[in-house]
Amino acid sequence: MIPHILLQIVVIPVIAAILIFLTRYRTGRRAGWIVGATLLYTTALLCMVCIRVYQGEIIFEEYPFGPKINFNLLADGLSIAVALIMNLCCIVLAFYSIHYVEHRVEVIYGEVDERIWLMYYTRFFFLFPFFSTGFMGIAFSTNLIAMYFFMELLTIIPLYFIMAQFGYSDFIERYKVALMCLFWGIAGATVFLIGILLAYTHTGSFEISALSTLSGNPVVTWVILCMLLGLFSKLAIFPLHVWMPWVHAEHPTCIAGLLAVYANIAAYVMVRVLILPLYDDFKVFGLPIMVLALITMVYGSLLAMAQTDVKRFAACSTISQISYSVLGLGALTVWSIEGGLFFFLCHIMGKAILFSTAGILVYTTGVRDMREMGGLASRMPITALLWTIGAMMLSGLPPFSTFAAEWIMFTGIFMYGTHGPSIALAIAILGITAVGLTIAYTFWSIKRIFFGPLNSNLSNNSKIRDPPVLMWLPLLLLATVSIILGLYPKPIMDLFHLVIGGIL
Repeated sequence: MIPHILLQIVVIPVIAAILIFLTRYRTGRRAGWIVGATLLYTTALLCMVCIRVYQGEIIFEEYPFGPKINFNLLADGLSIAVALIMNLCCIVLAFYSIHYVEHRVEVIYGEVDERIWLMYYTRFFFLFPFFSTGFMGIAFSTNLIAMYFFMELLTIIPLYFIMAQFGYSDFIERYKVALMCLFWGIAGATVFLIGILLAYTHTGSFEISALSTLSGNPVVTWVILCMLLGLFSKLAIFPLHVWMPWVHAEHPTCIAGLLAVYANIAAYVMVRVLILPLYDDFKVFGLPIMVLALITMVYGSLLAMAQTDVKRFAACSTISQISYSVLGLGALTVWSIEGGLFFFLCHIMGKAILFSTAGILVYTTGVRDMREMGGLASRMPITALLWTIGAMMLSGLPPFSTFAAEWIMFTGIFMYGTHGPSIALAIAILGITAVGLTIAYTFWSIKRIFFGPLNSNLSNNSKIRDPPVLMWLPLLLLATVSIILGLYPKPIMDLFHLVIGGIL
């Protein structure tokens, strides 16, 4: 048995980051491979933990810092499933970034000497591992302050610096959008922290398990409301969505996929912190959450349809897609919650593929406007395949896992709709209808970008071809994982049911 296995999963990426920083000029172009190898190792550890948990074991590691704050880590069916898929996305985007960041440094900083070039290149891969540490810490933490720390300090700060130094647009615009990301992140985190502190004043503990003692207490409504508002700002729920198109579209494309993970992980936090310990008190929020989710689903779809910028198109689709999970969580049935969490994991895989493919298009063509593309399938067949796969995943079409996730989730939503208020059934029906909007805008983008005549401005460009294999092969492997989960979702649903089915 490997000692401190959960601690290794959380801490080793930070150790790799520090190593890259201290040896940046000697490490040089190998920095991306070091990050990829590190994440492969932590994923192997996650697979070992997953097998043990699937066999019925719960792994708990204690690391006390004081009487109230600790760094205890818990791996159960819920946390290990979420952690494993998030880390797979991190691996894929780490290897994808090796060539992509070379391109971004050249585009932004031009011809510079080797030492300065290495400084920027290694700086990106110094920051990248903090995302994995942040995501793993959120998944495994049992303490609210520790979860807050991982959710904010180890994700918002890297997001800010990577956006500011490697994002799109000019220097001033990059920093403006980076500040927008930072401010919205801090604002949401502050409201979430207020909920934590309010709960502490009545429980005397920061442990997530202590929240259940608030059940029936009048203050619990305010605790839930504060935490929900903080999480809704990250989930980009209408009307707290305004940051998403700007920040998501202007980030480096390899980080935009991780930003989708950062936004979606709030759905996991909602289940872990609010629904499981405070299920009965949370019920009053269920229907309003479903209404807001439906509005966001439709609004995000219409917003995506109006886009011509390929990166902003992917960003606006995220607004709509996140809300599918939220709709499932709001219905508060076992199937809708498990399906909503499953959809969250399927969505981050699909969004990693779609955003990365958008990055390939910009990397290759040098343009972001879909109106200036067209006919690219003949020159970039693998890229066209990847975009089509991403579109199918987001649209919930078989054999990809989003189909199974939507089937399970909407089954649970309709169960609530048939036994709950009549408006819940109407929301369920409209939610199914919203899926049609997703199919419409994703497949419309395929036609616009890859079919028809090749744009005359691109026809003589000899660089219009599929990217290096390291940029597309990891994406195809991630799509393969989605197909496996779509054809055989039982293992991941069994893991969820170990936690959710036994409590609700």
